Amino acid sequence: MKLKTKYGIELFFCVLVTFLFFGISCQSPKEDKAPEPSFIVIDNLSDLKLYAAKDSVKIRLKSGNYQIDEAESIRFLRFTGSNSHYDFTGVRFMVDTKLFSRKDLKISNDGNSMYCAIEISGNHVVIEGLYIETYGDKPGRQSKNKIFNIVGTDVTLKDVEVRTSGSNPYGYGSLFGLGGGDVRKMNGIRVGYPAKDVKLIGCKVHMRAMGHAIFLQGAENTFIEDCHVDGLLRTTDAILAETSGYMFDKDFYAKKPKHAHKPGYVEGTIIGLDGKILPGEIISLSEDGIRMYPEYNGHPTKNTTIKDCTVFQMRRGICTGLSTSGDKVINCMVRECVATGFNVGNNDSIVNCRADAKFAEAFGVPYTKAKNAYVEIEILDSRDGMANNLLAKINGSGHEVKIKTANPEYIPETMVIKLATWESYGNFHKNASMHATNIKLDNQTQTKVLLLPGTVNEDLVGTAEVVKVEQ
Repeated sequence: MKLKTKYGIELFFCVLVTFLFFGISCQSPKEDKAPEPSFIVIDNLSDLKLYAAKDSVKIRLKSGNYQIDEAESIRFLRFTGSNSHYDFTGVRFMVDTKLFSRKDLKISNDGNSMYCAIEISGNHVVIEGLYIETYGDKPGRQSKNKIFNIVGTDVTLKDVEVRTSGSNPYGYGSLFGLGGGDVRKMNGIRVGYPAKDVKLIGCKVHMRAMGHAIFLQGAENTFIEDCHVDGLLRTTDAILAETSGYMFDKDFYAKKPKHAHKPGYVEGTIIGLDGKILPGEIISLSEDGIRMYPEYNGHPTKNTTIKDCTVFQMRRGICTGLSTSGDKVINCMVRECVATGFNVGNNDSIVNCRADAKFAEAFGVPYTKAKNAYVEIEILDSRDGMANNLLAKINGSGHEVKIKTANPEYIPETMVIKLATWESYGNFHKNASMHATNIKLDNQTQTKVLLLPGTVNEDLVGTAEVVKVEQ
């Protein structure tokens, strides 16, 4: 009996060993795959510049402050390699603004003379965790200065924070024009042709300079999610109280608008017909929060999605209206902008978004050629504002618009919704035929609706007063 038990145990172990051997040898090839390479840790910018030109690297820069005060070209730090990942968590780049005025730096071979702190031209690149700011407050040689220039395919900028300074003349917004003359900008993040499939995730841009925070030129399929932009506002009363400085030396005259039929309007601010600054107005010290340009060198900007983003105290908040492909803005909030909250254009979809009208209309579809936009806007608290009584403007044709608010008291009784209007931002073509045609408006507020001449076949839902304005 003992012998059988012994042989039984030996047989059991033989079977077990055989099973384990064949089981291990027959494992799936996926489990035999070599582990992904770990990050290479570096602690200086010289090494970073070397790795930035290589493909298929994973680089982690040690946390700390790094000063960028020397450069070889007008793109101070260039990421040209592809299929790479750079982890800059806990890293702060300090960029000396004097670099933006250096005439001895090499010009890039792409035909674009813009200066930038960081350019990403490689494909399939991830950069995350970086804080970057400019210091020195010295304006550059041109108005195209920017922190990031993204031109690669499938680039991801994640949890990156930008703080801009170094524009001229700062403190007066767009009152002295949009470029040329003395105007020198410092923009935040540019995504430009030939960029495709770029993602900006969890990024923050603090604008303390004249310029755009995030803008697109000729880029395709850009995805912007959970990003935050903020700027600063200033009243014209504060400007008129100055006793020295740039505006004082010009006797408080702004640059006259080039659009002769709108001589008293400058990017959200009313000025005198002679160009004199007026009291009681308000300006943003920067330009737009998230903004599309229609194209770059013949390459259209198209198919942009903006989701869960916020913009605060900029000129225009989220501006998709200048791109004609039809962009999507989902669950975004804009507050206290001075030209318009959401600028909407051809085939755009604005879904579950929120804005106030303290200093400008909460949203506008200003273009007479815009068609088939879809807009859902909740009006935030618009009390205690100034220089504005326009809640929304709607031009063009075939739009479906829904306006609501959580509290009727959020909207002052003096505010109105206007269809077919020249008022406020847009409509700079004096020969345009002003109209609002086949507009479906579900007005769930008590804000009065004005139907100006050119309003045709409107379909209005709601209990608010509607007034048809005759010629």
